[in-house]
Amino acid sequence: MAQQITDANYNELLATDKLVVIDFWAEWCGPCRKLSPVIEELANEYEGKVLIVKCDAEENMELTSKFGIRNLPTLLFIRNNEAVDRLVGAVPTNMITEKIESYQ
Repeated sequence: MAQQITDANYNELLATDKLVVIDFWAEWCGPCRKLSPVIEELANEYEGKVLIVKCDAEENMELTSKFGIRNLPTLLFIRNNEAVDRLVGAVPTNMITEKIESYQ
């Protein structure tokens, strides 16, 4: 299951040498609900190799603002505490796995 990242714990979670993928979502967002099971599946598949976390964009405005998130869902790829890539919208699973693999 994907961990939750918040304004309170993001410094701790981003302080890793692993690739971090943040799923920015909101309760009202239909495409976010469509993407959610894919994120959970990938979190299980890449457990121990990649940190895949979820962030409620409306409840965590500091983190949302820090990375300039304007559209939901947005998948943000972070390496060494720096955003290196992003995918916007309910993208196919293979696009997400290709991005993850390219940063491994």
